[in-house]
This record gives sequence, C-alpha cells and structure tokens, in this order.
Amino acid sequence: MKRIFPLILIPIFLASCQSLPVINAPAPSADGKISACPSPFLKERYRLIHAIEIRTAGDTRGAIIGVTLADPATRLISCAIMTAEGIVLFDAEEDAGLLKVNRALPPFDSADFAQNMIDDIKLIFFAPAGKIEQKGNLPGGAVICRWHEKNGGWIDVLSNQPKGIEIKRYSSCGSLKRHVKFEKTGKNIYQNIELQANELYSYSLLMTLIESQPAKEELHINKAKEKKK
Repeated sequence: MKRIFPLILIPIFLASCQSLPVINAPAPSADGKISACPSPFLKERYRLIHAIEIRTAGDTRGAIIGVTLADPATRLISCAIMTAEGIVLFDAEEDAGLLKVNRALPPFDSADFAQNMIDDIKLIFFAPAGKIEQKGNLPGGAVICRWHEKNGGWIDVLSNQPKGIEIKRYSSCGSLKRHVKFEKTGKNIYQNIELQANELYSYSLLMTLIESQPAKEELHINKAKEKKK
C-alpha cells in the first residue's frame, strides 16, 4: 500500500502542471531587424511613491501608500508601506539576498509577507537575473523574451500592442503565479501598474504613481554599513 500511494499522486501532480505559452522564432521587422526584448525596468537608482489599492474577489479591501527605493545596478531594495496619514505599517530592505525587516505591523507581519513583497518589487522594477532562455513572438504577434530562474521558475516579458508591456512569472510547473501589467500611457511607464497574484488567496494590487525621481540618497542598508565603519 505504501508503494501504491506515491503512484496515485503522480497523475495528480502531472495534471497540476501546465505548458508555457509557445514562443515562435523571432519575426524580423520591415527593415530586417529583430525586435529587442521589452524592457520596462529601471536603468538607475530611483525612488517611487505609489497609491496602492488592494483588491480581493473584485472588491477593494484597502488603500495604502507604497514607497520604493531601488537600485538596479546592485539590486538593493528599500521599501515601506504607510497609511495616508503617514503611519509606517511596514519597512524592509534587501541586500545581496539578505532580508531585513525594520518594522511590520498587522496584517503585514506574516512570515512570508516581507519576502513576497521584495520579490514582487524586483519582478516589477528589475530585469530578471540570469540569461534569456528563449526569444521570439507569441502566436498573436507579441514580442516576448523568457528567462529561466535558478529556482526552476520562468519569467516572460512581452510587449503586446496596443496593450503595452506585461510580465508573467510561472512556477517550475508552468503555473502562472504573478501577472504584471503596465498600462500604456504617454506618461511614466510606472504611472499605472496592476499586479495580479495567484496564490491560495488570490489578490491584485492597483498602483497609481504619485511621485518618482532619481534617488541620490543611499539605501538604508548602505547607511547602516557606513555607521559601523
């Protein structure tokens, strides 16, 4: 019976896996050039402030302010969540994979929240780490580049006119975990961002840009290191 039980689980596991979208060979443009990979990512250290609506089951559950300080060169991140009145509910930072939570009030104090938030910020603002696994076009014509993550997952970055640029993160089994949409406007690409998270309890974040500017200040972690010297 012990040998039969794992065999029963195999079809269930295989059924839960999904195939990634098929990527066709890149189609050259009229001038014969191959389209470059879509790149909605930061090119320099930036400080961004967004008004964020949290939605579950289609209903708005809360509105918060998100402050992000991100450096794509070093992949350092400092982020905070505040109320409209300026009360800090959450404050964390990451350097070289080392996560430090400075403040976390309910409901932002769960064990996985900080890491998930940092991972989502990196997904939105940083180009995927590693090498491109595949490049080409989707059947509908969208330009797409696919990265294979070290943990076995996949990241697709695609440009689909007139919809704009999208980022999709899949598990190693091909299950869609995150879907980021940058609304195409004539303004800052980070003006309107939607992040859909597919978890046990799915939710979406609607981010509206309040302010963004190149950041001259150092991240919190760097400041802490300087004090120790």
